[in-house]
Amino acid sequence: MKNSPLCSKLSDFVFCPVCKSYHTVKNGFTGTRKQQYHCKSCGKYFIENYSYHAYEKDLNEKIVVLTKEGLGIRSTARILKISATTLLSRIIFIAKDIKQPVIATGKTYEVDEIRSFIGNKGRLIWLVYALERETRKVVSFNVGARTNKTLNVVLQTLQNAQAKRIYTDGLKNYKYLINKKVHKVSRFGTNHIERNNLTVRTHVKRLSRRTICFTRSVLLLFSVLRIYFWM
Repeated sequence: MKNSPLCSKLSDFVFCPVCKSYHTVKNGFTGTRKQQYHCKSCGKYFIENYSYHAYEKDLNEKIVVLTKEGLGIRSTARILKISATTLLSRIIFIAKDIKQPVIATGKTYEVDEIRSFIGNKGRLIWLVYALERETRKVVSFNVGARTNKTLNVVLQTLQNAQAKRIYTDGLKNYKYLINKKVHKVSRFGTNHIERNNLTVRTHVKRLSRRTICFTRSVLLLFSVLRIYFWM
């Protein structure tokens, strides 16, 4: 044992939260006098118990779960015991790494809009999104004013996927943006997406009707929707 001075520094049953290795050693103390550890396998430094919960390794996973369950910012922050400001920055950070799913070609889609507002009811904003009829999955969405520019971001994605059929409501903008050969307006053509609108409003708190949980930022709304639709 005298020839193995490191043996006395090896931690007992303390594994690395990053690589799950038990090849860890004690590495002094933090400024708050907490024991610090160093993982010999991946090189990361860590402590066993963090006072500030924002440092927890599974925090992002918890944020995703609570966001998709319809909790507001302050409710989520209270449950996770972190500040609302930290939560907002984490949501935007998580959303940046989410990639839009690959869209299959030759499918049938339904397109619709959901009206909401930013900051106050005088600043209207629309969520425009496309739902694949067969799988009921959202393949594209955009947030903005109810203009051709906002609508075309979603429609261009469907056109690139060589959509077999695109069902919409009677909004006149679609007549100029979608090829007549694939565009269809019928009484029951948007049943699936209309039903999904209710689900979205129920799960995404900032889109619910008659609520004080309105959004104050287009970027935050866009980030929350990326998490809800694609994670």
